[in-house]
This record gives sequence, C-alpha cells and structure tokens, in this order.
Amino acid sequence: MKKLLFEIGTEELPANYMPNILKDLKALALKKLQDARVPFADVTVLGTPRRLAVLVSGVQETQADSTEEYKGPAVNIAFKDGEPTKAAQGFARGKGVDVKDLVVKDNYIYAVKHIQGRATAELLPHVLQEILTNIPFPNHMRWADFDFRFLRPIHWLVALFGREIVPVSITDIQSDRYTMGHRFLSNKKIEIPVADDYEKILEENFVIADQDKRREMIRQQITELAREEGGEIEIAADLLEEVNYLVEYPTPLCGKFEEKYLALPEAAIITPMRDHQRYFPVRGKDGKLLNKFIAVRNGGKAFLENVTHGNERVLRARLSDAEFFFNEDRKQKLEAYEEKIKTVVFQEGLGNMYDKSQRLEKLVEMIHFGQQSRLPLADLKRAAKLSKCDLVTGMVTEFTELQGVMGREYARLDGEKADVCEGIFEQYLPRFAGDILPKTEIGRILSIADKVDNIVATFSRGKAPTGSQDPFALRRQALGIINILLDSQKHMDMAKVVGASILLLKVPMEEVKELATQIIEFIRLRFRNLLLEQKIRYDVIDAVLADERNNDLYDLYLRAQALNEYVAGDKAADMIQAATRVNNLSSKAETVLPVNESLFKVEAEKALYAVVRKLDTDMIPLTVRCDYAGALNILSELNAPVNKFFDDVMVMDKDEDVKNNRLSLLCLVKDMVNCVGDLSKLVM
Repeated sequence: MKKLLFEIGTEELPANYMPNILKDLKALALKKLQDARVPFADVTVLGTPRRLAVLVSGVQETQADSTEEYKGPAVNIAFKDGEPTKAAQGFARGKGVDVKDLVVKDNYIYAVKHIQGRATAELLPHVLQEILTNIPFPNHMRWADFDFRFLRPIHWLVALFGREIVPVSITDIQSDRYTMGHRFLSNKKIEIPVADDYEKILEENFVIADQDKRREMIRQQITELAREEGGEIEIAADLLEEVNYLVEYPTPLCGKFEEKYLALPEAAIITPMRDHQRYFPVRGKDGKLLNKFIAVRNGGKAFLENVTHGNERVLRARLSDAEFFFNEDRKQKLEAYEEKIKTVVFQEGLGNMYDKSQRLEKLVEMIHFGQQSRLPLADLKRAAKLSKCDLVTGMVTEFTELQGVMGREYARLDGEKADVCEGIFEQYLPRFAGDILPKTEIGRILSIADKVDNIVATFSRGKAPTGSQDPFALRRQALGIINILLDSQKHMDMAKVVGASILLLKVPMEEVKELATQIIEFIRLRFRNLLLEQKIRYDVIDAVLADERNNDLYDLYLRAQALNEYVAGDKAADMIQAATRVNNLSSKAETVLPVNESLFKVEAEKALYAVVRKLDTDMIPLTVRCDYAGALNILSELNAPVNKFFDDVMVMDKDEDVKNNRLSLLCLVKDMVNCVGDLSKLVM
C-alpha cells in the first residue's frame, strides 16, 4: 500500500469559497477513485490560500479482479436443438467470449467476463486528470492564451504515488515532485521525496497545510494573546473560517486604538474592525469592549511591531470616518431621514424606499389584525415607519452592513420604545443561514412583512428564481419567514398575507390569482425542503400538504411532526389500510348529504355512525388546540367499525337513497381519518 498525493498550486484563492471547494473536492476525488475501482483506505483534502491538495491513504498497487455479466437473448432464441443459433454466436462474438462459455440463467443466456485488475499506477494519470478538470467552482477564469479555465491560475502540480511521479499536465504545467513553501518565509522550490512526507516538509517551510490544524492554532493563539492583554477574545465562527484561509502560517498580533472611539456604538467599532479589516475584537472581564484588537498575520514574528503599527493606522482611519459619520447623523433624529429615503429606489418600476415603508405600515397592520395580537398597534406601525430611515444615514451609506443596526441605535438615542428599536434591527433577521431569529413580536411581524413584500414585488416583475439563479435571495427570505413562524410558534395564514401584499403593490387584477398561486407554491416548496431536512418522511409531507387551502405553516409543521411519529407506531398500518378503503369508495359520492339514520338497514352502519359522532365530539377540542398526536391516537377506534362496515354493507345499493346515504357516511369518516393529513398518501 502507498499514499497518493495530488497538489494543485495556484495564485491566492478566495477565502470565502474554500470550505465548499474542499467539500466538493473530496466528494469528486472519492467518486473518481471509486469509478476507476482504485482500492484505497481514506481520502483527506487540504487547503491553504495557495494550494488544494488530495491525500489518499492505503492505496493498493493493483486493482481487484472483477467479473462483468451481460444479459443476452432468451434460451429458446439462443439455442435450437441444443445448438447455438446465429443470435447466440453474434452475442458471444460481440462480448468477446467463446459461445461455449455462455451461461444459462433465468431462461436467458449470459456472457460472463473475468477481468484481471490493472496496476494502479496505470489508472492514476486519468483519475487525477479527471479530478483536476472537474472541480466545481462558483466562477472560473482563463489566463495567458490557454483555453482551460480554473478558479485561479495554476502554477505547479505535485502528483506522487509513494515515490513515483504520476504524469498529469494542464496548460503548460507538468506534474512533478516540487512544491512551493510560504510566499515570504520560504519562497523556493521544495522537493517532496515521498507522498507521506508532504505535510511535514511543508510545515518545515512555514506552511500549515491542514486547515483544521491551522484553525485550531489560530483559535488558541488569539485566545492566549487576548488573555495576556487582560481581555477575552470575541471569535465569530465565520470570521475565524475566513482568516483561516487567508494565511498559511498564522501569527497573532495585538493592536490598539484611541479610547475616545469607545464612545461610539459598539457596532460602529466592531463592523470596520471585523468586516472590513478581519480583526477580532477584545472585551474586558466585564464584557465591555476594550480599545484593542487582534489580527492574524500570514508570516512569522519578524518586524511584527511594524505590521502592528500599520494595522493600527488603517483601523484608526476607519474609526475616524465612523466617528465623523456618527456625529453628522446625530444632528437630526432618525425620523427626519424619512423624506430622504424617497431618493432610494426599491426596485425598478416599484417606487422607492419611502413607498415600501408606507406599504409595510399597512401590511403590519393587516397582520396585526389577523393575529388578533395584544401588541400595541401604534408601536408596530412606528417601527415600520422608521424601518428604512437609517439607509440614508452617513454611517450606513459608508458601512452598509450596519443597516438596521444603526437604525436601532439611533432610535434608542431618540428615546423610542425598546421594542420599536429592536424591531428596526430585527426586520432583516435572519440575514444568512444559521443567523439569529427575531425575538420581539414587533421584530417578527416586521421581518415577515418586509420579506413578503420583497418576494411579492420581485415575482410581480417576473424575476422569480430559476434553477440556481436567485439574485434577490428570495429563497433565503422565504426560508426566513418559515423559520420565524416555527421558532415563535406563530399561526399565520400566508395566503392572506401574500394576498394583502399583492393588493398593496397594486398588481393588475387579472394577474392577482396567478401571482398569488406562484408565490404560495414557492413558499410551500421551501417548507417541504425544510421538513425533508428534518427527516420527515416524504409521504407524510405529501399527506400534510395535500390540503392546498391550509397555508398556516406552523399548523402544517405540527401536523407533519405528529403524523411522522404516528406512522412509526404499531397503530398506523391498520388505520392507513382502513383510510385508503374509505377514500377510494367515498370518492364515488356525487353529492354529500347529511346522514339520515332512518335509512340505515344494517347494524354495521349504525355502529360506524355512532363511533363517528362520538369521535367528532372528542376530536374537536384536540384539533382546536393542535394536539394532532392526540387526534391520531383516538382514530384507532374507527378501525374495527370501518372493517365491519365493509364486511357487512354493500355500499352501492340498488336503492339510490340508501347508496347515497352510505356514501355520505363514508365522506364523514374520510374527513375524520384525514383530520391531520390525507392518510391515503402514506406508503406502508
């Protein structure tokens, strides 16, 4: 067994792409090795700003022998009077076997070929070439006059199987055993004698190739340095991940800035520090921000003081800008910016941000009315009125990441109510996957209204997401609405909210119905995907979503959870079988009439109707309080009377009145057994 190394040396790769690239690279390497039937133990992928590497351990030097079986014509066609026909001879010739070696099985003839495994070294050039040319990237580029495209220009290739070089080439680059060390600390060609020594040799040349090891080094270094400086480091996972792919050899440094800047709102300090400069904030033991930051240098400790001073100078300029914009913004109240947002276009043909805030005021009022919320309506409308005002402040114009954040801060300084201030910030939540969700009632309603307005407006312009294209992030916003509703356990009819938003946008009446249908289906599809991610069975989802009139997503979620648990129990099989029989026969009812007990002729009819009436009384309070597990639990009482009904009763009686009465009874049963979802959709 040997180790396989394949390193692709490049110009600096975009840090934010790296986690997904490495994930895709590993999946691709596994697939190509398995397709080529190369026996191996494990695949590891490594990445730094200048390289992507695949390490495959336990690679066997020879493929395992294999057997391939090909199905041919039927025996009665292949042989006549015990002799092979032309059909059998042609099949054998085509498969490269002797006709006497054909095998008879299941009344067909088969050609069985035993293939001897090839040397792994013969297979690897093709495998590595396939990996190199098929890595999926978000975008590609060409360089020089080459037709080949890659994420960044390639400068070297290392391909070793043990000690042997595996021949791979692209553009004018030929694979070899020479890599490059750190760009500044060891900028020279470095020989890799054997694949096993790859990481060790790189580390000797100031490159930590393993991203997991490098990440932990950074975490430990910055944590220790912060404590030496008398504080605690504030580590955002996304920032740590980005910094990890900006350096090959991390060294932390601690810089300082003037204490006067601590008078600024925290967000105005942290955003330039973290989002613009990739610095980590430092807090004191009391949790308050210190006038210090920690950065990570791609290099060693030489001249670290100079590097620190340079970083301090850059941050000082940023904070000085923030101080200026903050002071200018505070010369008037947040509400005073309302007139200026008329200059900010919302979407082409759909007015400006002032128009949008006016729609939000009306939409949150409609949601508030539909929710019968105890929340003061005046506070909700106040948050909607101020929601977009910070977009034209100097601070947000300079630091766009602070939209909502500065709105909250300025509203607080103006003396607005706490929930109003928080709602202004929470309208944008969640901003990305895994982000926090709104916690205030104002924030939840305003966030849902804002996202619905965005979705409806974009759909009304014919800009719905297609394929992988979603330039307005509508899928993320739809998922945000769903997560807010589920997290807050809020019942809301999304069809009514979408309809209200369509009316506020003054969509032509002839387009309203089709537009509403498209948007509801779009949201339901996101909801379906979320349920699948939560391991809800696909047939359970089909059963719950069968009722297209129900667009209360939290209610549908509760139904799916209860039904998913129910089908895993021992009561489900009999109930589903009975429900399927009821659904099939009740569909023959042309008109559903009130059940007439005087038309019952068989005891089984009476018994079934009696159980239905009893369960109806028991089930109403359960479904009203959304106790769908309880409702499903008592449905088992229907099993015996339903089965008895089908055993003893001829539903399609010659007497039309009797027949229709029995079908009406089955329609009652159908509504009852499908009180949580359409059980006929379930697969047992």
